[in-house]
Amino acid sequence: MKIVALELKNIGKDVDLSRYDGLGEFIRYETTKPEDIPSRVKDADIVILNKLPMNEKTLAGAKKLKLLCETATGTDNIDIGWCKSMGIRVCNVKGYSTANVVQHTFASFFYVYEKLRHYDDYVKLGNYASSDIFTYFDRHFHELSGKTWGIVGLGEIGKSVARVAEAFGCHVIYYSTSGRNADLTYKRVDFDVLLRESDIISIHAPLNDNTRYLFSEEAFSKMKNSAYLINMGRGPIVDERALVKALNENRIAGAALDVIEKEPMAKDSVLLSFQDSDRLLVTPHIAWASVEARQRLMDEVFLNIEAFLNDEERSVVG
Repeated sequence: MKIVALELKNIGKDVDLSRYDGLGEFIRYETTKPEDIPSRVKDADIVILNKLPMNEKTLAGAKKLKLLCETATGTDNIDIGWCKSMGIRVCNVKGYSTANVVQHTFASFFYVYEKLRHYDDYVKLGNYASSDIFTYFDRHFHELSGKTWGIVGLGEIGKSVARVAEAFGCHVIYYSTSGRNADLTYKRVDFDVLLRESDIISIHAPLNDNTRYLFSEEAFSKMKNSAYLINMGRGPIVDERALVKALNENRIAGAALDVIEKEPMAKDSVLLSFQDSDRLLVTPHIAWASVEARQRLMDEVFLNIEAFLNDEERSVVG
């Protein structure tokens, strides 16, 4: 049994993969270019991947391939239909990072909401040591309690965010991007109502035809100018040019993004033109990436492979 892992740099060197060696020949690659996929997988029985394209072009020569293991939940990089026609099983991993995404959602929100960069700089630059009073009110912020927290995408992560927001005293509403979610715990509203009523909007939805550029210039024009946008879903759900314009024109108060349109960021990204960290926080797709979540992810991939070898179905996509 030959197992080929193509993108282990995306997982990190601190994750223990030692038990994979007991499954068979385990070939490790830190990174792989798309053009190198065919040569690296041609003799593989199982391929472990993360972002690389898996389709007829890249896999046609992999005659022994029986299983693709996605080290993520989303499988939009895999041609599921073609794989199914070729008898290649596809497995993903769900729920491994929920706790960490929720944690990062609120960490990011409070960073911009309470102007923490500004206040930390005030102290670190020595200004507090020169103050004649014990406190400092230069940048105003408000209590979260009593605010309306709007959620786009009330799946497992969205529901977990809703529960934490409630614990902070928020009123929670949500918008179903598919139109099929009818959760009875929280109030479902249409998109315009969500934009108009929310003090904070957090995005936890997948990218599809319904969500691409959902947050456009028109959407920002309907939000409160005191509102904050948090994107923990997929980058292209937010039109970044429209976002920067909204920030520059004070149409919204602030935003925090862990996902962006192009990852890694393009050198000419419009986001780099907005340097006010009190109003815009951008992190490099790390909401999922705690030590525990990454180890949990690879443990789940191991269990997917083990189940496959035992002729069992586990986390099968398509």
